[in-house]
Amino acid sequence: MAKIQVVDQNNTKVGDFELAPEVFEVEIMPEILNHVVRAQRASQRQGTHATKNRALKTGGGRKPWRQKGTGRARAGSVRSPLWRGGATTFGPQPRDYSFKVNKKVRKLALKMALSSRASEEKITVVNTIDLAEIKTKAFAAVAEKLGMTKTLIVAKDVDKNLELSVRNMPHIKVIEADKLNVYDVLLYPELVMLEAAAQDVQERLK
Repeated sequence: MAKIQVVDQNNTKVGDFELAPEVFEVEIMPEILNHVVRAQRASQRQGTHATKNRALKTGGGRKPWRQKGTGRARAGSVRSPLWRGGATTFGPQPRDYSFKVNKKVRKLALKMALSSRASEEKITVVNTIDLAEIKTKAFAAVAEKLGMTKTLIVAKDVDKNLELSVRNMPHIKVIEADKLNVYDVLLYPELVMLEAAAQDVQERLK
């Protein structure tokens, strides 16, 4: 069982944290990660796009000209898809893009994502991040000491001071442990886990 250092918000070692191999040393299969990320992204699509077909277009009830004798092509409606201002053929309609992924597959994919960050030594465990007030400058000082650049911070219960202080920093995101997901872990190259959150995630995935 691998160990990593637990540091405080000043980046001073205060202990060790044992990484369970069944969570942080899982064989990585890109096809499973891809499948779960696609499912997560697809479920976020609104699917409210719509175009009007001939049934939805108003007007066009009168035949523009007689069928024969004019020398022009036959036409039955000015709302034909061939006409400017006409209907759309086979255009997009509202739909649900989401598809099901089994719970065990989602769980396995999250283990793989965490294992990927662990193998790259991009996981930092911090005992706590305590901010006296809501101030981005105060958090920026902590981020600099911990070497955060593009980072996902995982907390068991998000502190309001921390959440609001991070809000103005475009490359840092705070997420609760029970909302940890594959897409966010893969999107942010660095993972900072508060010790309580790391323990919670590990126990849940073991």
